[in-house]
Amino acid sequence: MARTFDHWDPEDEKFWESTGKRIANRNLWISIPALYCGFAVWAMWGIISVQMLNLGFPFTKEQLFTLTAISGLSGATMRIPSSFFIRLAGGRNTIFLTTAMLLTPVVGTGIALQHQDLPLWVFQLLALWSGVGGGNFASSMSNINPFFPKRLQGTALGLNAGLGNFGVTATQIFIPLFMTVGLFGAIGGEPMTLVKDSGWLFGKIPAGAPTYIQNAGFVGILILVPVSIAAWFGMNNLRSVSPQTGVVASFSKITWLYTLAFIPAILGLYLYLPAPTGLGLINAWFLVPLDIVLALLIMKLAAFGPMKENVAKQFAIFSNKHTWAMTALYVVTFGSFIGFSLAAPLAITVIFGDKHVLDAATGVWTHVKNPAAPSALTYAWIGPFVGAAARPLGGWISDKLGGSIVTQAVSAVMAVASVATGYVMFLAYHSETPEQYFLVFMLLFSLLFLASGVGNGSTFRSVGHIFNREQAGPVLGWTSAVAAYGSFVAPTMIGGQIHAGTPENAMYGFAVFYAVCLVINWWFYLRPNAYVKNP
Repeated sequence: MARTFDHWDPEDEKFWESTGKRIANRNLWISIPALYCGFAVWAMWGIISVQMLNLGFPFTKEQLFTLTAISGLSGATMRIPSSFFIRLAGGRNTIFLTTAMLLTPVVGTGIALQHQDLPLWVFQLLALWSGVGGGNFASSMSNINPFFPKRLQGTALGLNAGLGNFGVTATQIFIPLFMTVGLFGAIGGEPMTLVKDSGWLFGKIPAGAPTYIQNAGFVGILILVPVSIAAWFGMNNLRSVSPQTGVVASFSKITWLYTLAFIPAILGLYLYLPAPTGLGLINAWFLVPLDIVLALLIMKLAAFGPMKENVAKQFAIFSNKHTWAMTALYVVTFGSFIGFSLAAPLAITVIFGDKHVLDAATGVWTHVKNPAAPSALTYAWIGPFVGAAARPLGGWISDKLGGSIVTQAVSAVMAVASVATGYVMFLAYHSETPEQYFLVFMLLFSLLFLASGVGNGSTFRSVGHIFNREQAGPVLGWTSAVAAYGSFVAPTMIGGQIHAGTPENAMYGFAVFYAVCLVINWWFYLRPNAYVKNP
């Protein structure tokens, strides 16, 4: 079987029916589990940090929030070079290597979690390394896009992203389950004992129960190995997209650029994180643009030989105004999905896990353990599941109605739902019985996830119609890179506002952003004489 195709024209109906459809579908159905693995590794720290709290690891809630934020920032940074991998190295080469790379952070995490006495920076470093899984999304989407004709790109990309996104849900369902059993026998290490109640899909796990937290890392081996093998033997490169696909050169380019991407992430986090990990000199709003600019600058300066010309071609997308409009709209959808996915477990634990009592004499709120608290590990998976399931539906609807109409409806729903969610969080955080608000909170949060999932499909459709085939892949990669910073911003904002006693303010801030993007979408794609009408 040919590993690289010199001719590829899915818009040719005869070629598509005789050859293209079969090959494109095979690449898609291998790409999906590979992307699933990437999301699972990237998102695992949202669950791990909750369980570290339940097991009595010697870190504060604020310090554990940093693990999720670090993984999020790293994954977003990795997406910037990842958006260029397909053109530089080929789809088959990229998906195989970037999937196999995930074995390192999962094994390292499994080893480190067996030692509660390790310093915080060890876990922060592993969270940083796990960001490679988040970066893989950009190359995955860039790879699948050219395999399909334009009329099917919304559906194909929706399937790839939507089913791949189930990796987030999988971590939140299966990691708590795998923590309950000695999955790897003697070589998997000894269990630890819960000091606080935990949970899994079917309810609470009481304090005192044995827990194999290290399985959160080790279980990844069971799927990463077969998926990597499938990618190597079953996927293809397209010469029209990736002119140079030599294996050694391709692997070198990917490894080189991913390694360089750690530099801005580490530097930015060092300036942002408080002592003793960092200097605490900048805030999150300065960190994100600094990280993006540094990553782009390093990548451009570090490119050499044929890479330099290819990177320059990729940078041409930044002169197109639609790149920036679609970036903002994609932040609304995917940025919200991944940000809320990573923030939800600890947010549920802190807001609903304690009773919040006001001392009338001093005016000070105190927070004590709530015996009726819902377990985050029982419920946190629901929102990401809803969002991931909605992505293919969003692509299919958008192929029928047009992408921007769907995006407009989604943005409006998210603005309203975000305000409502914030208000419920306010009520719960000022109540001695916060659990009474939990059902409404979950319904509203699930509505946010549903809308964000549908919106992901609509933006994929729009990109495929606004940009030509050469630019569509890099634009998908770039917009997904910027949107992935939601995985850092959302946990940081929500965690910071919880610490300040005003968690609702984070959700109100998100609502303002969604309202602004309503205007952007209308101006570019829905108003009379729009630049591109309802792509």
